[in-house]
Amino acid sequence: MPAELKSHSEGRTMVLTLSNPDHRNALGPEIYAAGVEALNAADSNPEVRSVVITGAGSTFCAGGNLQRLLDNRSKPPEVQAQSIEGLHGWIEAIRTFPKPVVAAVEGAAAGAGFSLALACDFIVAADNAVFVMAYSSVALSPDGGGTWSLVRALPRQLVSELLMAGERIGAARLHALGVVNRVTPVGAALDEALALAARLNERAPNALASIKELVNDAGDTTLSRQLAAERDHFVRNLHHANGAIGIQAFLAKQPPRYP
Repeated sequence: MPAELKSHSEGRTMVLTLSNPDHRNALGPEIYAAGVEALNAADSNPEVRSVVITGAGSTFCAGGNLQRLLDNRSKPPEVQAQSIEGLHGWIEAIRTFPKPVVAAVEGAAAGAGFSLALACDFIVAADNAVFVMAYSSVALSPDGGGTWSLVRALPRQLVSELLMAGERIGAARLHALGVVNRVTPVGAALDEALALAARLNERAPNALASIKELVNDAGDTTLSRQLAAERDHFVRNLHHANGAIGIQAFLAKQPPRYP
């Protein structure tokens, strides 16, 4: 069966499911392109408030297809470079997408699958989930922004252990380290991710977009520039129609209802 990215809606959440049954949901160019296309559609659709990314069956994602990588060795280097650019385009699309993105991880999140989960705003993982970047085991180095994400989330020594030694790390330990948001029983990660997304869907989309942008930029700017950005976002959101809805609902001790 061909690799594909399936899409369906759960309320105001778009669910994207990695489906590559013959290769444990391994990634490939067709999935990268579909991922960018899906996010572009979700961005322009006001009925979509959040996105959940999950894997079909009992595995989140096995990363790259090693047979395809081996085949690419007989082709010009530009072929593999273009494939990685496709992956990186999807990773950047997730990071800059103005709505919350939640990863629902069952089983293994390996290689670029781990990077994909790290690119999301939230990670919900089953207690049997295993995260691994075993690139060094096959004489390769990471892609998908894994190094960028991990060095911002974990101590250097642990990052070196994960990347150089290719050590596996479980959901419970990543939860303790603050990388995984929720740990669930096996088979419940998607339901918990959807519940989290539903709670996010009730919040003002403009405020969540501002928060995501501020968080994305905070690690690469000066304090004075971040303070200026926070000022500008705050003023813009205060004068947004949702600002009045939120404040008035809070003062009236009622739940806000944003359009």
